[in-house]
Amino acid sequence: MTNAAPHLILASNSPRRRDLLRQAGYRFSVRPPPVGESGVRPEGAPGPYVESLAYLKAQAAIKAHGLAAGLVLGADTAVELDGALLGKPADPDDARRILAHLSGSEHHVLTGLALVDLDRGRRCLAHEVTRVRMRRMTPDEIDAYVASGEAMGKAGAYAIQETGDRYVEEMVGSLTNVVGLPMRLLERMLKAAGHDPRMFRGG
Repeated sequence: MTNAAPHLILASNSPRRRDLLRQAGYRFSVRPPPVGESGVRPEGAPGPYVESLAYLKAQAAIKAHGLAAGLVLGADTAVELDGALLGKPADPDDARRILAHLSGSEHHVLTGLALVDLDRGRRCLAHEVTRVRMRRMTPDEIDAYVASGEAMGKAGAYAIQETGDRYVEEMVGSLTNVVGLPMRLLERMLKAAGHDPRMFRGG
């Protein structure tokens, strides 16, 4: 048995998740799943739901790329408002609808993580929750934000790490969770799985 860390594999197409891992100094490769959330209905509590989606994405990547070794990381982010889960907007009209709902309201951003250790035959699932309050947006502000293209491809139709932060009044919890990959949670999960997070960084 070796003390070397297994290879970390990100099962995601998200450039934001790649950036967060790189900024934290992680060494990893990217093997995205062929599909995302399509075909999976949001049933049950929001936390277990995003965990399940993260696990399904990791499994889809494992199957699609024929992965047999390494530590596969899947992730899924959703926004919960008044008991309803909001994912990525389907089109600009959907983005406007989502932003109108979030305007002047408090919502929760949830990111589920799934670590699948192919070398040990183990998996670890967890999720993080961040509370966000949006200021009231005017219809013109919503139209301008959607027209910028920034709303598309993001859960909740906004990007807090870009210009979307101007509409955020208050945030309680992890910023990286809102971006799409809660880094402290990832560290805790690596430790729980028996790995030293430092072994995945540097070099």
